[in-house]
Amino acid sequence: MKRGILLLVIIAMSTALFAQTQPVKIALLKYRGGGDWYADPTALPNLIQFCNEKLNTNVAKNPVQVEVGSQKIFDYPFVHMTGHGNVLFSESEANNLKKYLLAGGFLHIDDNYGMDQYIREELKKVFPDKELQELAAQHPIFHQSFNFPEGLPKIHEHDNEAPRAYGYFHDDRLVCLYTYESDISDGWEDKAVHNDPQSKRLKALRMGANILEFCFTH
Repeated sequence: MKRGILLLVIIAMSTALFAQTQPVKIALLKYRGGGDWYADPTALPNLIQFCNEKLNTNVAKNPVQVEVGSQKIFDYPFVHMTGHGNVLFSESEANNLKKYLLAGGFLHIDDNYGMDQYIREELKKVFPDKELQELAAQHPIFHQSFNFPEGLPKIHEHDNEAPRAYGYFHDDRLVCLYTYESDISDGWEDKAVHNDPQSKRLKALRMGANILEFCFTH
C-alpha cells in the first residue's frame, strides 16, 4: 500500500477512533525466531476495553494477529509486539515492516523481559540508517489524557533498572515505540495473572491508553 493511501486510512481511522462509526481494529504482531509473541493474551483486550470506557474510543474489542511479512499489516494503524525471547526478521519481513512504518503505521514493542538483545538487532534490519532514540519525560506520549511527569512507569521488576522508552522517528514522527524494563503490557493483563495491586494495573493501563491515543492523534 502506498504511503498516501495508508495515511488517508490513518486519518479516517483516527476520526473513527472517537466516533460512533465502524470500530477501528488493532493488531498483535506474530514473528519468527521462537519467542513467545503470544505472551500476555489478555493484555490488548483489557487495554482496548479501558480505552473504550475511559477515553470513549471505538476500538474493536478483539485484536487480530498479523505476521511481520504480511500485506495485511497495512490494514492496522496500530500494531503491538511483545515476548520474552528470540526474534527473527527475514530481509523481506524487515522491508515490509519498514514500508508499513514509513507509510503511516505505528509499532509498539514491549520487552516482556528477555527480548531486548534480540529485538535491537532485528530493528537494525528495519532501520539500518537510524538509531533508537531515548524519549525524555517531556515527550508528548507521556502527557496525553493521562500525565506521567517522570516518563514511562515501572510495572514489574527484573534487573533493578529504570524503565526506559526508545523510539524510531521518520520526518519527526514517532513510528516505533520500544518500552524496556517496564513490562507495561503485563500490567494490562487480568489481575489474576500477576496479582498486581489495582494501583499498578491502573498506571499501566493509563500509560497504554496514552500510547494508543498518541498513535491516533499525532
